Amino acid sequence: MRRREFLGALGGAAVAWPLAARAQQQPIPVIGLLDPRSPDDFSYVLRAFRQGLKDVGYVEGENVAIEYRFAENQLDRLPAMATDLVRRRVAVIVTSGGAPSAFAAKAATATIPIVFGIAQDPVAAGLVASLARPGGLLTGVNFVSAELAAKRLELLRELMPSATRVAVLVNPAGPSTEVTLQDVEAAARAMGLRIHVLNASTSGEIDVAFATFARERSDILFVGTDPFFTSRRVQMVHMATLHKVAAAYPGRQYPEVGGLMSYGASLPDALRQVGVYTGRILKGAKPSDMPVLQSTKFDLVINAQTARMLGLNVSPSLLARADEVIE
Repeated sequence: MRRREFLGALGGAAVAWPLAARAQQQPIPVIGLLDPRSPDDFSYVLRAFRQGLKDVGYVEGENVAIEYRFAENQLDRLPAMATDLVRRRVAVIVTSGGAPSAFAAKAATATIPIVFGIAQDPVAAGLVASLARPGGLLTGVNFVSAELAAKRLELLRELMPSATRVAVLVNPAGPSTEVTLQDVEAAARAMGLRIHVLNASTSGEIDVAFATFARERSDILFVGTDPFFTSRRVQMVHMATLHKVAAAYPGRQYPEVGGLMSYGASLPDALRQVGVYTGRILKGAKPSDMPVLQSTKFDLVINAQTARMLGLNVSPSLLARADEVIE
């Protein structure tokens, strides 16, 4: 290389080095993710959340970082975890797994935007002023799982038309329990079904509830929407198998481990939308101007192998309506 060309190249590099150094010194934004469950219970929707971020130009590890906080189903840990995320000065807090994490985040900050994903009505819960104009720092996605209770019961009755008595398993401490019971009771009356409520908020109480179901001989079981139940889905499905219970669950995680059937909002689709909203806020959008989204994609999943084991004949019309049939 001739001397003039070498000096020219060196001069260009001298200009480029400070620019590169300044670029490296700029910190990437950090998202705080708060969830009441365990990492294993969140992993199946994490890919969807990351895809939503990617849709608006953010890739974890490249131009955005995520601080994860999981309460391992100990809700009393959520406030301290939310406070820790605020102390770390995250750019936005994402809450999933129900209203408790959203309320913990809301109580911890008056400045950091919050994007939630919850099953219950966020207006009735007091998280936002309205769906169209949330106001304040919060917005997100409403899974409307609780409001789908009547449809789920209808599908279960179609699967077992001879049923006359339905047991409803709920977590008395759960945020969606009251709405779930109201919807199921109304739907049961319309179908001529008698209803029996079973409560469980611990692993031991789940075993007791299934034993009670078998002893009192209800025909079908409706499992309410609750993050704790999701975390104990393997136990619940094993107990349903042991007692030969025809049960309907709120999400596809249950039939994937052997549950009979589920009907509910597509959580991967909802968490992708949460990721999109999070990315938009990182780009400068204000939560107060972003309407709360409501899920529009719902999945009916039937485990045909479990149905055969229970001696149930799934009609061709019901199979045709299923989004997925597990053989």
